[in-house]
Amino acid sequence: MHTLFTWLGNRDIENMEQEQSAAIVSLATKSEIPFDKIVILSNKDEAKWDSFERFLKKRMAMISRPSEDIKIHLAQIQSPIDYQSISVETEKWITKLSEESDTLSINLTSGTPAMTTLSVLHGKGKSNTRFVQSSPKNVIEEVEIPLDFGKEYVKSASKNIAHTATSLPKIQKAFSELTAKSKTMTDVVEKAKRIAASEVPALILGETGTGKELMAHAIHKGSLRANKPIRVVNCGALADNLVDSTLFGHKKGAFTGADKDYAGLFEQANGGTLFLDEVGELKPDIQVKFLRALQQGEITRLGDTKTINVDVRVIAATHQDLTSLIEQGDFREDLFYRLAVGIINMPPLRDRLEDIPVIVEQLTEQINASGAKHPDYISKKVSENGIKFILSQSWLGNIRELWSTLNRAFLWTDAKLVGEKELSDAIINRRFGEQSNDVRLSFNDKVDIVQLTENYQKKYVEAALKASGNVKKHATQMLGLKDHQTLTNWMKRLGIHNEKEQ
Repeated sequence: MHTLFTWLGNRDIENMEQEQSAAIVSLATKSEIPFDKIVILSNKDEAKWDSFERFLKKRMAMISRPSEDIKIHLAQIQSPIDYQSISVETEKWITKLSEESDTLSINLTSGTPAMTTLSVLHGKGKSNTRFVQSSPKNVIEEVEIPLDFGKEYVKSASKNIAHTATSLPKIQKAFSELTAKSKTMTDVVEKAKRIAASEVPALILGETGTGKELMAHAIHKGSLRANKPIRVVNCGALADNLVDSTLFGHKKGAFTGADKDYAGLFEQANGGTLFLDEVGELKPDIQVKFLRALQQGEITRLGDTKTINVDVRVIAATHQDLTSLIEQGDFREDLFYRLAVGIINMPPLRDRLEDIPVIVEQLTEQINASGAKHPDYISKKVSENGIKFILSQSWLGNIRELWSTLNRAFLWTDAKLVGEKELSDAIINRRFGEQSNDVRLSFNDKVDIVQLTENYQKKYVEAALKASGNVKKHATQMLGLKDHQTLTNWMKRLGIHNEKEQ
């Protein structure tokens, strides 16, 4: 997503009243790459905001550029020249927009000198920002600012590194950039392209960290709705008393604190796409309203009786087994089949070995790009034996776990090459104890308990040998066995052959 961040200047308002363009309109209409979102801050002329928004949207619509997500926000500042309050407001918005966007363009023309200065100060600490300005003749140009802003610069860059380490990696923007060297992933992408070209709902299944949200964005960008908004919500993160209002909106007075009408995510995504992550977390009463929105394209705000028509393409995702939830009565079967028209199974990282070197390179570039904003950062790369070590691991947390591990490995060393030692030290240890899942048997069921036990033992021994690089000593420690002779005896009993005797 390409976003424009700008302050609202006096000239922007004055020219609007004369039906003429100033900096904001010029940048919005003449930018080589169109803006998907435009965020404008102001602390004055509030009575003219609606007029300016309409004026800008009209200009954008005339040249078929995205115009849905344009909004003026009230800036909580003491005055247009109060550096402290402007700094707080600017840092808040630039940090938020930088996290949400692939590229954040910052307008340096509109606003006071204090606003421009602090936009540069905080924007320079982000790895995905660029600065633009407009001349008096409305000619736009990109501005290079090769300056070091000292302590404030370092502080902002450090915050960016911290955020990058904890956020999801942005590996790809669209289908053409999806990492798909392996046949497994290539097949998935081809299926997703077919789904994107249609208007059917999509259901993305896969383990945590496999990139379900990235796939959802790729489907949106590859669809006919690409120029319309996409809204994203994690159903598992919503409080029970807020789910209805968040998805479907509410009327003023619907509940305590509802002091004005609110358009829910279905309305916000009208014409575009709504991505519901962890859809299995939705409660049955919300599933009923969700099904109605899918089947009839109708929603009703909380506290209202009026029906609102919406045109929304729904993409849902979950790491849960929805068929099991249906059997337990926790997920509606009719809703499942309504969603499960275009099913995509995201493969775990361990089934995409051919993709891993490319993914590691992409993640490394992202970490280095973020770290390069800090003057003391040393750029790094993963060595060949580091790649081999990564390939030997199961990565139960998939790309998210790999991303986190690389960040820790890069953080704890000043070496330019990160290898097996640094990576193994960075992996978070997991302990697997007793399974908490209940076992249910019917009266006439029969099981071979010995065979079941041996199957589990064999799988864990083979996994430990693989993760340890077939080093028996380390595999023994991983499995909690007495010594490596015990492991050898187990291997003979289970019919496991070791490629590397230690």
